[in-house]
Amino acid sequence: MAIYLDPPLWPAHGTNFSHLVSDASLEELHAFAAAAGIPERAFDGDHYDVPERRFDDLVAAGAVPVEARVLVRKLIASGLRIPARQRNKSLKVPLLNRWNTIMAGHDALFLDLLDRWSEPHRHYHGCTHLLSVLEALDLLTEPAGPPRTVLLAAWFHDAVYRGAAGQDEEESARLAEDRLTHAGLPEQEVDEVARLVRLTSDHRPEPGDTDGTLLCDADLSILGGGPEEYARYVAAVRKDYAHIGDADFAAGRAAVVRHLLDLDPLFHHPRARDLWQDAAHRNLEGELA
Repeated sequence: MAIYLDPPLWPAHGTNFSHLVSDASLEELHAFAAAAGIPERAFDGDHYDVPERRFDDLVAAGAVPVEARVLVRKLIASGLRIPARQRNKSLKVPLLNRWNTIMAGHDALFLDLLDRWSEPHRHYHGCTHLLSVLEALDLLTEPAGPPRTVLLAAWFHDAVYRGAAGQDEEESARLAEDRLTHAGLPEQEVDEVARLVRLTSDHRPEPGDTDGTLLCDADLSILGGGPEEYARYVAAVRKDYAHIGDADFAAGRAAVVRHLLDLDPLFHHPRARDLWQDAAHRNLEGELA
């Protein structure tokens, strides 16, 4: 059992905050926090928010300092993690923290992407989905972490979303080409990000395409959720297509589900198959039935 603390990178209330978590139990976490004099009001479901001024003395008290993404992995592995979709608070701060690990200093681009992912017509394809994909990439690549091009492709893969399959992915890829070129990324990286975004149109990476496999599997990870989570996903997708009548939506959705069931394999990465494949097939077959 251990207590972990990430760097104070989360801005709020005129300072920066760290997260304090346990890899074993909330009881252990509460006991450590009480001994360190952290108030109960700082507890947020699965972690304590602690101000920057407390960082050094918490480490001295026994908290293990780790990178933010490592802390998230520890929390997920512990089973204590509260999924982002169950939180009421804004996802801006956790997304900003992740953005700064790959594109620090490009705040304007972050805000542009955040605005796109926060558009009011999005119900499934919003910030929660983006964060879920990024977390899934963490799970698939731990302990090394995903390549930057894969992470950027995750940020851009639904940056344009109007409910037009194929067209949305193409416009998102073009947006990535434009914005990342202006951000000064090397042409080779820009091209790779755009290629990966286009793969999410049909989720059929070529054999040996490791990075394409990572993104496609992470994008489809929701399919392997529990029954309640999957039901919320289907309901949110229906809201995304509220402009389409029930009969047309049912026909289109059935075609999508059949396409997913026809994918062989549905998930390509061995860890993704272990995590999500069986549940995904049950969910998809149940929906189609």
